[in-house]
Amino acid sequence: MASEMERDEEEEEEEEESASEILRDRFRLSTISIAEAEGKKNGVQISEPIVACVSDLAFKYSKQLAKDLELFAQHAGRKSVNMEDVILSAHRNDHLAASLRSVSNDLKAKEPQSERKRKKNTRKEDKS
Repeated sequence: MASEMERDEEEEEEEEESASEILRDRFRLSTISIAEAEGKKNGVQISEPIVACVSDLAFKYSKQLAKDLELFAQHAGRKSVNMEDVILSAHRNDHLAASLRSVSNDLKAKEPQSERKRKKNTRKEDKS
């Protein structure tokens, strides 16, 4: 019985590693595509080792950011990440935080009035 559970856990870990590798590969391909497009637009060629390095750094940063966002949401007693968590993640970079606040405000302004009212009503109903 214990060996079955161990096998199941090992299979789950292998599946997670495989999914992570696929995600990393797709991320790398997207990074290469963006780098090539930006290089072409600016008349610059970016070497493959540099693109690979930037891709790996960006992927590692994204993984850490995702973990941080999850922790911020958990700390606030929520199961899902919201825009405030994303803005909070940029607290050490004033320029980035200001840009994120601007994007957040733009998104709120574009949100239909009925959606905003409905969300506020559901929050009031949750408190009751």
